[in-house]
Amino acid sequence: MRILPIVLFVSAALAGCSVAPTYERPTTPEPAAFKEAQGWVPAAPADALERGPWWQLFGDPVLNELAASVEVSNQNVAAAVANYAQARAIVAQQRAALFPNLSLGLSAERSGVRNGGASTGYRLNLGGAWEPDVWGRLRAGVTSAQASAEATAADLASARLSAQGEVAANYFTIRALDAQRTLLASSIAGYERELRITQNRYDVGIVARTDVLQAQTQLANAQSDALSLQRQRAQFEHAIAVLVGKAPSEFALAPAQEWRVAVPAVPVGVPATLLQRRPDIAAAERDVAAANAEIGIARSAYFPNIGLSASAGSGGARFSDLISASNAAWSFGLSAAQSIFNAGATRASVAAAEARHQAAVARYRQTVLNAFADVEDQLSAVRVLEQQQEFTRVASEAADKVEQQILNRYRAGQVSYSEVVQAQNTALNARRSLVQVQADRQAAAVTLIQALGGGWRVESVTE
Repeated sequence: MRILPIVLFVSAALAGCSVAPTYERPTTPEPAAFKEAQGWVPAAPADALERGPWWQLFGDPVLNELAASVEVSNQNVAAAVANYAQARAIVAQQRAALFPNLSLGLSAERSGVRNGGASTGYRLNLGGAWEPDVWGRLRAGVTSAQASAEATAADLASARLSAQGEVAANYFTIRALDAQRTLLASSIAGYERELRITQNRYDVGIVARTDVLQAQTQLANAQSDALSLQRQRAQFEHAIAVLVGKAPSEFALAPAQEWRVAVPAVPVGVPATLLQRRPDIAAAERDVAAANAEIGIARSAYFPNIGLSASAGSGGARFSDLISASNAAWSFGLSAAQSIFNAGATRASVAAAEARHQAAVARYRQTVLNAFADVEDQLSAVRVLEQQQEFTRVASEAADKVEQQILNRYRAGQVSYSEVVQAQNTALNARRSLVQVQADRQAAAVTLIQALGGGWRVESVTE
């Protein structure tokens, strides 16, 4: 028993040792500003993305309700929540290995021989075992599990952001389709009037039958386009149903009375903020930390495993003998084991861990580069689409005027009906292009918010 204090003291002194390399976040390119953000007017207030759910920036109550339901109903998010819970349980499991393991056993046995007597024996035993974390292997396991859990939390944020962004993009697409259907409905009504007028003029011999056929063709094509828009709308509606955790038959999105095109000013910030805002970057960085800790786990195999064990118990032929001091027994053990030859397996394990760490570093840096490119792409898209909307608006207004002038000239007998059809198709396409550009601006704003991390911050992983 006199060696026990010495063993405990030495174990405690060495427990501060660790063979894991000191972790440092890998360096990445960090430009001072985004290339495509020149001339960008920042939103006011600048922390708008951090004041609440990002989709509220669009000011649409229906979208607010749909995006919020993703949190509790989307099955991909539910799976990510379960994965995070599993990762936290693994952390607790790894942390438990740092403490002694105690066990209590009680047994009773009756034995005998043929044509002889029988005897009964009772045994009560309290045992314990502890592996001092001399080389930091167990602590490295906890560190690795904790980093993996934090990466899983970031994956959860990524899954949530992706689902919410997809809901918003699909929602705006449906609203754009509704606006196009309204335009087509108005055009179809006009085409029907023109067909009746043309048919009447043909009946009295003013125009040729080709004018009637052209009017019929134009009307039928517009009606076909309307059905195509109806099919597309149904598909996006079904997609939203799945995203909010409902069967398509249980979900319906009523057409909006009026499409309110809102494109919020998104606070961009500086590139360095992406390292805090993007959950995929945080997940990749935490994977690097986990791989770094695994190097320490692999290196610990170079050193002996030390274990302490102890037990105390009693036994006897009667149950009452278990509490008798004369039957008490105890034991204490110290063990140390070290592999002296494994054909380089330990060295190979360390090399593999170091290679995994290098791969994780490369993935982290690539993730950062991709994030910068995502933001640059969306900044460019937002700026170009804003300019394109103005040009498209001017083109649509001009096409409307041309359509009316050509129609008036046709009624005066100055032009053929082919020119009417061409002018009407041009005007309708221009109006639909304007609607599409407006929808693209909203979609680009959503994608930009996603590229910026959606207001999520790395500190939320540990909250």
